[in-house]
This record gives sequence, C-alpha cells and structure tokens, in this order.
Amino acid sequence: MTPILSALAGALIAIAVMLLKQRYASFAAQDPADYRGKGPDFDLRKHLSGPLICEGVIFGPTGRVTSRFVADMTGTWDGTTGTLAEVFRYDSGSVQHRAWTLALGPDGQITATAPDVEGKGMGRVAGSGVLLRYRIRLTPEAGGHVLDVTDWMYLLENGTIMNRSQFRKFGIKVAELVATIRPAAREERQLAAAE
Repeated sequence: MTPILSALAGALIAIAVMLLKQRYASFAAQDPADYRGKGPDFDLRKHLSGPLICEGVIFGPTGRVTSRFVADMTGTWDGTTGTLAEVFRYDSGSVQHRAWTLALGPDGQITATAPDVEGKGMGRVAGSGVLLRYRIRLTPEAGGHVLDVTDWMYLLENGTIMNRSQFRKFGIKVAELVATIRPAAREERQLAAAE
C-alpha cells in the first residue's frame, strides 16, 4: 500500500471511529428510551410546578467555567399546557428573563416555545429523563448567535432535577450547562420577593 493510500485509509478509519463514538458513546447518543422504567417517573406537571430554584454553571469551549447563575422559576399548568417563567441572575450582574410555554402530547411528547427560541423545541419524557432539542438565539451582548441545544433533565429520587445541556454551532460544542432545579424553600421565596 502506498503512503498516500495508507494516510487516506487512516483518516477514514479515524473519521469512522469519531462518528461511531458520537452516535453510540456520547452525550448526544442518549435516547429517552434509555430512562424508561429507571428511577422515578418525571411528571412535568408535578416536578416543574410552583416556585423553583435553579443553580448552575456554564462551561465554555475549553471546558472551563465561564459563568455561574441562580434562577428563580415558577411553573404553572392548565391541563397539558404549562408556563415556566424564569429569572436568571448571572455572576456578571446581568439578569435574563425567559418564559417557556410547554405543551404535553401523546406518548410523552413535548413541544416548547420561548421568545428566544427559533421555531419550536421538540422533546420527549420517558421514565426519569426528559430530552428537549431546540435552537436558541443568544442576546446581542452575547453575539446574537443561533445555537443548537440538546437539553436533558434527570429526576432524582428526592425530587431534585439535574439539568445538562450542550450548545453547538455548526456541530461543534461551544458551551455546556450543568444545573440543579429544586422546589424553592419558603425562606428562599421570601428572599427573592424582598429583592
């Protein structure tokens, strides 16, 4: 085999291994069916209802923490349609408001919209896991880019929700979010109301 053919074969094998890894052994390879019958059942109308506290960090493309935040959330439901109002307070001092509209469909399907989401987010709940995929437009201060988001929430036995999201541009991961969401304690609600 000539050196050129050897290099080409090596490159093709490397690409095939990367594609197989991404498809079968990565964050993006998860499927809602992976969580069916495992752990407590995630009921959005129950677990994303009332006052909630979210605490998290955002990692940049180098894997280092670029931002920290605490968010107050309030979930309200009317049948299978809900609103999740969010107020994020970042370590930079900036404040961001978002209101999700969530619609539950048959077989665990979820449709989600928000003012900074392009089109509709689509997802599914199965067992203790919730997947939501959408395209989000960053604020002008953050560059105004549109990113593809894969958002997973996992319900723990004590009712806390672990949230992990990856943000991609042209298929390249540019940020990752890790956060907890839990019911707000009375003292935390009083502090938030006083601010």
